[in-house]
Amino acid sequence: MQPNKSKFGWFRNNISLYLMLLIPVAYILIFHYYPMYGAQIAFRDYRISRGILNSEWVGMKHFVKFFTRNYKVWRIIGNTLGINLYQLAAGFPLPIVFALLLNYLPGKNWRKVVQTVTYAPYFISVVVIAGMLLQFCSTKNGLFNNIIAALGGTRTDIIGNPKNFWSLYVWSGIWQSLGYGSVIYFSALQSVDPQLHEAAIMDGATLVKRIWHIDLPAILPTVIILLIMRCGQIVNVGYEKTLLLQNDLNLSASEVISTYTYKVGLGGSTNQFSYATAIGLMTSVVNFVLLVAVNAFSKRVSETSLF
Repeated sequence: MQPNKSKFGWFRNNISLYLMLLIPVAYILIFHYYPMYGAQIAFRDYRISRGILNSEWVGMKHFVKFFTRNYKVWRIIGNTLGINLYQLAAGFPLPIVFALLLNYLPGKNWRKVVQTVTYAPYFISVVVIAGMLLQFCSTKNGLFNNIIAALGGTRTDIIGNPKNFWSLYVWSGIWQSLGYGSVIYFSALQSVDPQLHEAAIMDGATLVKRIWHIDLPAILPTVIILLIMRCGQIVNVGYEKTLLLQNDLNLSASEVISTYTYKVGLGGSTNQFSYATAIGLMTSVVNFVLLVAVNAFSKRVSETSLF
């Protein structure tokens, strides 16, 4: 049989698989690629009445405006990077540590209970999380202030203090995602050959040495891949929780790129669609460059990479 006929026969025999593939491909094309057509409004003075193509082309005007005409730009960028780096330093290692501890937790049933309890907060809505934080930090009857008052301290406006905002945002996120984030590491640990641990125990290796020389090398490729993906989001801070916790008192610490973009694009009296799109496009490009750079560095150093 000729190669072309063989390939055509294989395609004909598996046509149902190709038909199933049309659904995700169509979804990606319609909802991920087609909207990119509208990204050109970042380079235009977009007016709804004129449409995209008939709006005036202004080039890099809106990008320059963000850096030169916005006196808050460096504070906004600083808050965005600060929260992300704080989140990366505090939140990235904890799921790894938790997965290692969970892996050695005695009792299979007890382990399942701990997994369920820590995994459950992930399903709580961001709105509910923000509402809980506002209640806990309430000056009059909040849990935190009640504890402070019981210990002889003075009630303070915790949520309104800019110094507290980063910690409240980061640690509430860690509490919510710790169990979920540890699942992939715990799954990777299950693939470790038990004979390696048995041999190490026979050689007199302690638990710490077994974790360091067996478990960590086994999950290291997974850790590197997730770290690369996390670095690709270093300029993004979810605006939902930030916006819900934001007020006039903590604005100096809580205003980030995503909330600023939302306000100038949709939240103000004069919607600046082109300006907001330019900021969003800029952050996407920066994230992409960081992702490629970190991936290339990882590939050179550890031979583990996304692509």
